[in-house]
Formats: sequence, structure tokens, C-alpha cells
Amino acid sequence: MHQQYSDEEQDPDKQQKQQPGLDVGVKAQSQGVQVSQEVKDKKMTLEEIKQSGRAERQRRREERRRQQSDSDSESEYLVGKLAEIALTVKEPDLIEGTGLIYDERMLKHENLWDKDYPENPSRISGPFQRCSELGLTERCVRLEAQHSTEDMVLLQHSQELIEKLKRTTEMSTEELKAEAIKYDSVYFNQATYECSLLSLGSTVELMEQILKKKVRNGMALIRPPGHHAMSEEFCGFCYFNNVAIAVKHALENLKLKKILIIDWDVHHGQGTQQMFYNDPRVLYFSIHRYEFGKFWPHLRESDYDFIGEDKGVGYNINVPLNQTGMADHDYLAIFHQVLMPIAFEFDPELVLISAGYDCAIGCPEGEMGVTPAAFAHITHKVMSLAQGRVAVILEGGYCLKSLSESAALTLRTLLGDPCPRIPSSQEPCDSVTESILNVIKVLRPYWKCLQYQEFTSDPCPFEEVNLSPPKPDIILITEENKPKEYPESLEPTKVEEYYKVEKRLSPVIDRIIANTDLSIAKNRTCIAYDEGMRAHCSTASYYHPESPDRITRIFDKHTEWGLTQRCTRVETRMATEAELTLIHSSAHVEEIKSFEDKNPFELKRLESNYQSIYLCKDSYFCARMAAGFVLDVVDNVMTGQSQNGVAIVRPPGHHAECSRAMGFCFFNNVGIAAKYAQSKYNVKKVLIVDWDVHHGNGTQHQFYEDPSVLFISLHRYDRGSFYPCTTEGCHTKVGAGEGTGFNVNIPWNNGPMGDSEYIAAFQQVVMPIAYEFGPELVLVSAGFDAAMGDPLGCYSLTPAGYGHMTHMLSSLANGKVVLVLEGGYHLAAISNSMAMCTSILLGDGCPHLPYVKTKDSAVKCIQDVLDVQKQYWKSLKFRVNIKTEKKENTEKAEQEEMERQKEEEMKKIHELAEQLKDVTVIKDTETPREHVVVVENVTEDIGGVEQKIIHTEQPHNGEKSPVPDQSGRDETKGLPQETNSEGTEVPGGGDSPGGNNGENDPTTGCTGGGELLGAEGGSEAPVVPPVSANEVLRQLEAQGHTQMFAVTPLPWCPHLETVSPVPRGRIDTSSPCETCGDSSENWICLVCYKIYCSRFVNEHMLMHGVMETHLMCLSFSDLSIWCYGCEHYIDNLALFEAKNAAHLDKFGSALPRPLSLS
Repeated sequence: MHQQYSDEEQDPDKQQKQQPGLDVGVKAQSQGVQVSQEVKDKKMTLEEIKQSGRAERQRRREERRRQQSDSDSESEYLVGKLAEIALTVKEPDLIEGTGLIYDERMLKHENLWDKDYPENPSRISGPFQRCSELGLTERCVRLEAQHSTEDMVLLQHSQELIEKLKRTTEMSTEELKAEAIKYDSVYFNQATYECSLLSLGSTVELMEQILKKKVRNGMALIRPPGHHAMSEEFCGFCYFNNVAIAVKHALENLKLKKILIIDWDVHHGQGTQQMFYNDPRVLYFSIHRYEFGKFWPHLRESDYDFIGEDKGVGYNINVPLNQTGMADHDYLAIFHQVLMPIAFEFDPELVLISAGYDCAIGCPEGEMGVTPAAFAHITHKVMSLAQGRVAVILEGGYCLKSLSESAALTLRTLLGDPCPRIPSSQEPCDSVTESILNVIKVLRPYWKCLQYQEFTSDPCPFEEVNLSPPKPDIILITEENKPKEYPESLEPTKVEEYYKVEKRLSPVIDRIIANTDLSIAKNRTCIAYDEGMRAHCSTASYYHPESPDRITRIFDKHTEWGLTQRCTRVETRMATEAELTLIHSSAHVEEIKSFEDKNPFELKRLESNYQSIYLCKDSYFCARMAAGFVLDVVDNVMTGQSQNGVAIVRPPGHHAECSRAMGFCFFNNVGIAAKYAQSKYNVKKVLIVDWDVHHGNGTQHQFYEDPSVLFISLHRYDRGSFYPCTTEGCHTKVGAGEGTGFNVNIPWNNGPMGDSEYIAAFQQVVMPIAYEFGPELVLVSAGFDAAMGDPLGCYSLTPAGYGHMTHMLSSLANGKVVLVLEGGYHLAAISNSMAMCTSILLGDGCPHLPYVKTKDSAVKCIQDVLDVQKQYWKSLKFRVNIKTEKKENTEKAEQEEMERQKEEEMKKIHELAEQLKDVTVIKDTETPREHVVVVENVTEDIGGVEQKIIHTEQPHNGEKSPVPDQSGRDETKGLPQETNSEGTEVPGGGDSPGGNNGENDPTTGCTGGGELLGAEGGSEAPVVPPVSANEVLRQLEAQGHTQMFAVTPLPWCPHLETVSPVPRGRIDTSSPCETCGDSSENWICLVCYKIYCSRFVNEHMLMHGVMETHLMCLSFSDLSIWCYGCEHYIDNLALFEAKNAAHLDKFGSALPRPLSLS
């Protein structure tokens, strides 16, 4: 049916033969009565009007081809193609392997006069042994340790320092002692120089292998450590600064531009900080014990207000821990509130971790309480950065038992194993809260992501935040009072006193290790799909958005990327009636079951009883299969057959109520799955995350009073005007009874949201609450209608954004995560997005996700959610006022930061212009009407000219046909075009077709029967000269850049001239249908301005359009404009006044006026 339609539309001669002499093209408005009478006389059908419109459109295209005089549309065409490219995601690069470096030669470095010294050879041999016991070493790519060169050392240290260390190779023990007392906490032996070179060389080797893509990530079990070593001084067991030198090498020699260093050693890495303190290319983030300076190294510069200098201001971040006993929840709070938001904004190309495990439980140095499993979780978070390019470099750690286990679980996470489930997170202590808020206080002017506290003149409820450092009664080390010698370095370790903490906590550590579940499922990911679910289809409209192709295209994309071959297929099964009644009433099940016995006419009449539902004889069959498949996936995951699972099912379910089908949904698949897991597997806590663009009202109602199910929904709300058009999705709906606080709504208002907004909501709300809840199973209502290009959602999430959200959730519940398809109606977008999620569940690396500043309206929404939910979740206690007195300094800092960012943005624009200056786009007329263009950085010598190659991907297969990068000419050349960047911000639409009246082409995501711009058919591939980068950038800016039409409306149609001026300049969007009085889903005719209901109510606008030949109408739901004659959505400047009048009436504000109308 699809192909027949495509062929028909692309064969204008055939259309003209079918309708000889018929012309409903452009006519003066005064001829309207005559045209209308002619149509009535001939009893013209709607299909005839459509065919005539297509024929007229084809004729005008041919005419414009011949003219070829106006070049403006060439840029518009290219911008349209760039929008298509933005929707296209190539198969993720599978960089396999985790590198591991360990060399027994580094065991030779030891203290000759104190065998009990904490920094001893067992610090690396113990972790290596534990990794071997867990079978991790054999799964790694073993990399050879390398000796560093002196030239490499000279990147950060002086020649004099090198010579000092080199001389120790020939010293006697007494000479070594004499040398050691010159430095703070240092010893030497004859092998120290060689081991230091090995330690540094191994760090550089691991980093280089990651950057060369030989391995995805890696760990270096090395010693001596390095982060305390300064340019001219050995310090704190460190000789050469391994991480700092490697980073300098990457910047200067390998030409990286941005590197993140995370130092979680319990001691501040002052050496690393000093080396990059004024360098904006390096973001240094240190979490360390400080106690206001009482803890070693007793430096003022280790406090939170040392944030860098000159160009590096804002790029040095210290989180000082001012009391001992900090535990998992305290460290997680630091990651959620500060580290991950800033790291996402910084957008590094590489991450190096100075991984000291002296903050682990039992370590006598740190006296902290971080469990080994927590290191798996924070490592997992970091792996979402830099496309997974993470190098973990061992620093400190002096409790052998917790050090070994922590290092092993870090390596296990790098290998892709699920994070062990940790106990429900507790309230972060007040001391770490003060430290986090102080960090935010001084860094907010430099980072856009730190927007969730109010800066006022009112004092903060946490007293320490109102004060300024340093503490007056604490003596800090300075150059003036620094000791000349450190004779304590020669004193023997007081074993009983030093290791008393470790001895006391050793049984606790043993219990923690024994109780940590390190089980791994037999298979990684299971997948559910059956073409039988295609049987549910609309008999009334081929273009219904909830089409059978949704699941087929998703599954085809999985196959194209090689994902299905890596997954375990679950067997098809139907949900039993008993399973359906876990959520639904028996009467509801019987009602849906009765559809099987009804004829099409009876089903058509029944549709009016439901909201946004179409019916067919197979609806019950498919709905049962969808629910049964989800339960099959849950079985697979809960029995340990698979670690996680994906259910590619339809019809969706999250709108289905206990006794009511609505919003395309019959049975609540995810709700049934939650109850099923609880009843069959005794699951105590289930987390449901619903990221479908529509609020999951059915799921919310099922668990509103249930504290065992935490429901979190992120959805377009628009103050209750977006489907399902109730206030149930408001942030104040928090649950009832015992379930109070277990319902979390994140309702978006005011404009399209994208990756940055969703990631921010996850960091600030979803993940902190999820960790505090501690689920045993995570179910995701994975609707992809918030994706860029979706005709109902009109949001701009990318596949990469969905991938990052999936990655974050996969750290929960020991990796037991099940994704269940809900909505999503742009086939390219949902296919790429769900395939990306599956790729992440399979353990592939997170794709690059460029940072864009979070919209102010999204920040406000998140703040509102925090204000309501913080009374139920202690992990949200950071939403407080921060007192600021130096407003003038803050404004100066903000101004400097704005200037710096402007400079960076201009640099990026120039780089983009350089990259795009030779890129052109072609139109391949040989491909079907749906195709996706992929620009690859591949060149070929074609006719003596080096050109970029553009591949055109055919649907339903993975083949690519390379063609020379010639140029394509737009076929709407010379015609006025409106590209309104605000168009997608208009509330309306929904899972229901009320927003678009069902006029969506399920094959492209285009509305109506039209194709993507430039893919309309024709016998020739026209040629245009390349469009300059500056022209492209101007177009991107003029059209809103982030809101380019991913599904391109027609910029012109022959029926625009029939549009009349808006009567009295206003439109009443609340008016009912003039025929039936219904006000649920109405449209207004743009010719006579009469109001009628949609085809999903009583079809009165459709009948009006046919009988009166008034072909242009505007939806009150989403303010889109449809042409019945062209069977397509239209967007043109001539329509602005009507859209603006409707927007003003519906939302009380006008649309931004296009520049061309100003």
C-alpha cells in the first residue's frame, strides 16, 4: 500500500490522465463560489482533490526547474538537508576492549628502612590479584608497561629534578635517607627512578592506546603515584606527576583541546592543580579531605575558592571534605550536583582519573566510608563522557582489602559489567552539603549548568555557606613557614596506631564484600519483537501516526546496526487475562476482547466512545501480544537469563487506565509488568521512568498510592494544554496516602525541550531520587515522540540524548533495566533513538553529546519540582538560597565569562565554516521517497576533483550507494518561504492525533502525504553550485538553528492565495464545532473562518473542505496548517497572521515576528 501510494504520487502523468482537464490550482478568491459550485456539480471527491493538487504541484515544479533564476532556495534546500542529516545516526563505532597495565618491575620500589610503610609494593600486587580472582585480567587487553623518556618528563618537571632522582640509583641507604628528609612524605631506593619512569610511561601508553582507539578505556595499576609531585619538588610518595605529564603530552603533542582530570584521592593533588591552574584546556576536579586545612597537605589552595586564574579561572574545582566518615551518598551527591553537570558542559575529549582509593572504607589515611561498589557507580557515570575515553590511573589507597576490592570493581565497570546494587542512598551530611553549595557559590558565574539555587541577600540555612575562608584558628602551610626538613620520614610506622581503623573495620569490609552482588546474567540484552503486532492498524487513515511501520522500522534499524545479532530473542507469547487484570478491570478486558467479533462498521461507530483510539478486529490480539512480550522480557531479566531487555511493541500502553482505553493505548504494558514482577518475583521496589513526551496518566493513576513503585515522568505539559490535557501531570501531583512522594512529574512548559533539558532533569532530579529509592527493577516507558522531528511532540531530543539517559539508568538495580516502546511517530527518529538505547544496554560507549545551555523555562520547571519534592527526598536538599554580598564582583565575573564564551563560540563557528565550506548536498531521484542522507568524511578523486561523498540510505536495508558530492537544487525556488523557529514551541498535539488530526505520513514523519523537501521525484538530478558556509550559517541562524524543520512542511502550495485575512484580527480557539458542538479537537477554515471538528471526532472539517473547496485549515491543538488539496502541512509567511492570532488567543502571547515581516 505504501509503495503504491509513493509510485502514484511520483507519477504526475498518471495523475493527470486520471483527471484530464481538472485544475484546482491557484484561483482568485473571487472565483471561490464558482469553483465551489463546480466541485459540487462534479461531485468531486476528496481523493480527486488530492490528486489534482499533486498534479498542479508537479507542473509548477517543472516550471520552476526551467526558470532556475533565484538562488535563495538553494540555501533553504541545504538547510533542510542539514536537518535531515541531524536526524541521521550512523551505527556506533564498536571500540572493543579495556586496557590494563601492570608490571611487577614496579614492585621494586620500596622503603628500605620501614617494611610497614603504607606506600608499599602490595598496593598494586593486591589489586591485581583480586582482579585475577574475579576473572577480570583475562578479559582485558594487556598493554606493556613502557619506560618514559626524559623529554616526556620535561613537559612538567625541570631537568634538575630529573637529575636528583637519577642520582638515587647509586646511593647507599644512608644517602637515600639523607635525601628523603628533604621532602614531605617521600622515600627512595635504587629502583625508584626506574619505577617512576615505568609508572609515567605506562600512564602515557594507556592514554595513547585509548586515543588511538586500540582500546575503549583502561586502568593502570602503577606505582609510585604522581599527583602530589610538583615541577621542582617530590612530595607525598610522588616523584613524577604521571597524570599531569600525560595530559600535557596530549595537549601539546597530540593536539587535544579539552581534557578532564578527576582526582578522587582523599589527599588534594596540589601538584596537578598547580600545573594547570591557568589553563582553560584542562578542567581539574578534586574531591579531598580538607577539614578546613587541618588535613595534609595543609594548603590554603586546597579550599573551594581556589578556582583558577587568568584564562583558567573557573577550570579548577576543589570540593573540600571538612569531616571524616563521608560515605557513598555524599560522593554521589558531589557527582550529581557538581561534577557531572560541569563535565557535560565542559565536554572533554578525554578523561583521566587520579584514582586514589584512600577514601575507601577502612583506609587509615582517609578515614572515609566509601564502599567498593560506589566506585563502580561513579566510574560508570564518568564513562558517559568523552565517548567513553576514560583512563583510570592508580594514585593512593592504603587499606589493602578495600583498595583491592575497589580497584577491581572499577575495572569491572570499565569492562562493561553492571554496577552492583548499593543500599538506598541516605541523606547527604550537612558538611558535604555546605561544601557543594560553596563550590556552586564561587563557580556559578563560570558555568551555565549551576542554576538551581537562588542567589539572594538572605542567608543560606547552612551556616558555613554564609562565611568566607579561611578559618582564623588553623595554621596552613605557606612558603614562609614550610619546614626545611622532614625527619619524620625516617621514623618507623607505628603499626598498631596507624592501622587501628583498618583493623576495626575489617569485619565490616568483609561483610560488604560478601553481600555485594557481582552476578552477571548469561546474556547481556534480550529483545522482543514480532511482526504479528502489525495487524493492529487504522482502516480509516493510512497516515495515522500510530502505524505498524513504527515497530518494523525500529527492528530493521536494530538489524542494520547489528544489534539483533547481539541480543537474545524472546519467544512470542500472549498476556493472559489474569495478567491483564493485574491492572485492568475484567470488564475492560472483556470490552477490548469483544472487538474481535465486530465488523468494521461497528468498530468505526465504537471509536467515538474513546479518546484518540482507532479499532480493528486485531486490536485485542496485538494488545495482548504487546503486554505478553513485555512480561516475557521481565521474566528473562528477573531469572538472570539476560541483564536487561528491550520490548519493541505496539500498541503502546502508558495512557491506558484501569477501565478505559485512550491515547492509542489499550492495556498498560509497563504497569502490568510492574505488578507482574512484584507478584511473581517478590520485587519490593520498582522504578518506572516515563520519558514519552506525553504524560503517562494511566501509569500514574495505577501507582499513585503505592510506595513500592516510584513513578517519574518527564513530559510536555504546557500548563495542562498538551495531551492528555489534564492537570494530573503537574509537578504538584506527588502521590497520595502511603504513596505520597513516590510520584514525580517533571512537566515542561514554554517551548521545545532537547538533550540539555532532559540531561539536567536527570542529574538534578531523576538520578538523586532513584538512588535514594534504590530500585530492584527499572522499567522505562520509552516513548520517542520527544525526538527531533516528531510531528506530535515537536521537541528536539536526539538519539544521543536518549542514549545518555539510558546509560544513567543502567547503573541502577544491578543493571536490571527494561525499555518498553511507547510513543514516537517519526520513523527515522524512533528507529535511531531506540537503536541507540539498545546499543547502550549492550555495553557500547555513549555517543558525543554537545552541550547547549538549558532553557530558562526548563530551569524553572526543575526548580519547581525540587521545591515540591525535597520534602520527600533528602537527596534534593541542595535547593536553597545562597547569600551573595559582592554583586559587583559577580557581575564582573559573569561579564568576563560571557566574553570568553563568545570568543569560544566564534572560534567554533569559524571551525564549522571551515569544515562545511566544501560540503554540498545532492538529491537522488532514484531512491524511494523516504531516504536519509549521511555525510561522511570520505573523499574520492572524481574527475580530477577531490569531493566529499554523500551516501543515500535506502529504507529497510543497510546498503549505501556512494555518489559524488554534486549539488541539488530546490524545487520550490523563487517562492516565498516562512520557516518559523517558534513553530514547534506551540503547545498542542498529543499521543492522540488531535494535534495533527492524524495527517501524518508514517513513512517519513512528514505530515500528510508529502515527502521530505527535495525528495519529491522527477526524472533529473538538477545541479546547483556549492553553497558557502556563511550562507548556511546565516540560514541556520535565521531559522532558529536548533529548531530547523526536521520534517519539512511545504514552503508553498497553490492554494495559499485562497487564504483570507483574519476577521477582526482574532481567532477564538475555544469555539466548538459549528455542526456538532464538539470542542475537543477542532480546526478553523482559513478561507471562511468557520470552525469544525477533526476527522477523529465527526469529520466535519473534512466534509466542509470537500464540499466548499476550502482546502486550507488550522489546528487549534498545535496550530499547524494543513492543505487538503496538497495533502501536506504548509508553512509560509502568508500564514503567519492566522497562526499568530491563534497563538495569542490560546496562550496569551504573540509569536516572534519574522524579520521579513518586520
